[in-house]
Amino acid sequence: MNEDQLLQEADRRARDYVAGADARRVFPTEQAIAALSAFDEPLPEQGFPAAETIALMDNIGSPATVASNGPNYFGFVIGASLPVAAAAERLAIAWDQCASTEDGSPAAYAIERQASRWLLDVLDLPRSSAVAFGTSATACGLSCLAAARADLLARQGWDVVNDGLYGAPEVKVVVPASTHVTVRKALQVLGFGWNRVIKAPVDDKGRILPELLPEMDANTLLILQAGEVNTGEFDDFASVIPRAKAAGAWVHVDGAFGLWARAAPQLRHLTLGVEGADSWTTDGHKWLNTPYDGAMAVCRDPQALARVMNSDAAYSSASADAQKNLTLEFSRRARGIPIWAALRSLGKTGVEDLVTRHHAQAARIGVALGEAGFEVLNRVVLNQVLVRGTDDAATLAILAQVQNSGRSWFGGTVWQDRPAFRISLSSFRTEERHVDQLIDLLVRIGARG
Repeated sequence: MNEDQLLQEADRRARDYVAGADARRVFPTEQAIAALSAFDEPLPEQGFPAAETIALMDNIGSPATVASNGPNYFGFVIGASLPVAAAAERLAIAWDQCASTEDGSPAAYAIERQASRWLLDVLDLPRSSAVAFGTSATACGLSCLAAARADLLARQGWDVVNDGLYGAPEVKVVVPASTHVTVRKALQVLGFGWNRVIKAPVDDKGRILPELLPEMDANTLLILQAGEVNTGEFDDFASVIPRAKAAGAWVHVDGAFGLWARAAPQLRHLTLGVEGADSWTTDGHKWLNTPYDGAMAVCRDPQALARVMNSDAAYSSASADAQKNLTLEFSRRARGIPIWAALRSLGKTGVEDLVTRHHAQAARIGVALGEAGFEVLNRVVLNQVLVRGTDDAATLAILAQVQNSGRSWFGGTVWQDRPAFRISLSSFRTEERHVDQLIDLLVRIGARG
């Protein structure tokens, strides 16, 4: 089988996989998982034919995948991959560009630059901001927080890029007590000891309480949330950000999925004042429905990000807006290309429709489950439905039955020290009939499990 035939065969198998997304079991069977032992083989002395390798991947791997690219997956705010985004990804892989600089790939540079402009437009963030396309909200958040620390210290005359942290003034970090684990991870990697991070009190919806915020100053890094991971709630940006800025603090907003509420006029009020922050992070694979491994760091001051991320070398220098000078990666693929393809295909109205549709679906699920005797724990302001059964045992039993059914999947969580489960709406493939099926499944199981 030649190269062209091999690619055609892989593409045929990929198309068949996607075509069966609606009917596919959402979580694999125990038998399918057990069959993965076929991959446990010694490295061959003589390589196998390429077609055989692709066949093994599909025949054994595909049945053991989680159907997160389908309509019945409601876990972890994972959108499916829009066909245009997946197609753009395939073409970009064929290009096989080192998308670090304009010299490495003029095409990738131009497309990602346009994607940056469109992202700032659709999210209505300061148009002169830098946009870095990274691997995840964790990595992008790390970049923003590193820029924040360097900028805060520079204001005090300390050059962290050249002099490091030994002997540097301490940067005070304040986060909501409900902050996402990826923020914690980024802070830990940067050397902010978690025990020294100030966890500001939150209300019963997971929102930071402005009146209980600690005193802030010009050495403070404040991190806020657009979309609390369980409730979907938003911090009071309009109240908190001006106060923090007046004190000289840097404000970062973790908006992995919630920041997309700005694309929908009906939901934009949730993000009122968020544009006043210094940096933001968001994901493409959530509401924009692009393939995984594509997130964005947005920084109001491009130089603040470029100072700490710069990776110019004698053999590879580039402008400050080159992606290698904005992201953690030096050698990188053009993660902004699927973002560009999705935005060009959807347009502003398409993104708005996605966000408003999933909000309406989530609200409908919340009402239906409440009427069926489930305890709906949140206001369903966005796309998250946080639910319990009649007691903790019932909650765990309901979760197990849904996950084992193969018809749907969502994950468990802990809310206010008790078990709960979280239904997330973000896949473009999820139609009203799939919502009906989910509601029917849960109502038949019942709130008592």
